[in-house]
Amino acid sequence: MADVARLAGVSHQTVSRVLNGHPNVKAETQQRVQAAIEELGYRRNSSARALVTRRTQVIGAVAFDTTLYGPAQTLAGIEHAARADGYFLSVVTLQTITRQAVREAMDYLAQQSVEGYIVIAPHRTVVEGLADQPADRPVVAVEGGHAPDLPVVTVDQAGGACLVTRHLLGLGHRTVHHISGPRDWLEAEGRVSGWRATLEEAGAPVPDVLRGDWRPRSGYELGRELARDPDVTAVFVGNDQMALGTLRAFAEAGVRVPEDVSVAGFDDIPEAEFLTPPLTTVSQDFSEVGRRSIGLLLDLLRRPADAAAAAPVHHVVPARLVPRASTANRRS
Repeated sequence: MADVARLAGVSHQTVSRVLNGHPNVKAETQQRVQAAIEELGYRRNSSARALVTRRTQVIGAVAFDTTLYGPAQTLAGIEHAARADGYFLSVVTLQTITRQAVREAMDYLAQQSVEGYIVIAPHRTVVEGLADQPADRPVVAVEGGHAPDLPVVTVDQAGGACLVTRHLLGLGHRTVHHISGPRDWLEAEGRVSGWRATLEEAGAPVPDVLRGDWRPRSGYELGRELARDPDVTAVFVGNDQMALGTLRAFAEAGVRVPEDVSVAGFDDIPEAEFLTPPLTTVSQDFSEVGRRSIGLLLDLLRRPADAAAAAPVHHVVPARLVPRASTANRRS
């Protein structure tokens, strides 16, 4: 930093102000400092900075099954938001979901001197494991349902399911069948509850839930089962990857989409608009989830140590229906 100051013709303190985004530095001075930084290839020594400020600028993240679109995009949204606020993300991906695994992941991250934790908690087991959270670092749960004792940021899963179910009923379908995600996933529970509540509110029959595992294969196998039932005219599939398998099963059985059966998914994966036919689905704003998660954690980090504990904040991010050609008016 002294070399940068010498080359730019400013003081060490001015370089520090520029690096920390201080507003009271002239634009011309900022430009000289930035030019010197680029010429010298200066990079901050994060370890030295941490010794001085007692801040590491590192956030710990605990994630699970990032091979699935939703968890992967949630983690990406958090990482982008952290970087925008000048923080790095240290990630542990769990292979098994147990309370002990969650605790071990957080202990490992604590050894990296993280300032706080963001835990992508789509499983009830993960939320329960957070009851043992370290008291010295704040924790934000993402997709943690309505965990009463934790700050939570979640997409409105039930609201998204209501949107797509109402859409299908509005097309004249007597009822809507549902292929859901696994029982222990909070997102799957939210989507089931929104679907069921919408059917009950409309006075429509509520078919049995068919349980998948988020993968295309399970959507395919359950789709084959639905294809044998001539009374099925509308299907809400719990995610787009399972919907892909369902479309394949209907095509093999000679069931036309949307002429015979309307099919809708959830997630709005990039491929959804290019499927045959393009898939009606529900879009989740993963970038907004990331921004709210990081913002909430940083608010907790900036709270004075002697401040009274406030009630945990719960942020709910709205979902959005994306109608496409896989759903259509029911034919008589």
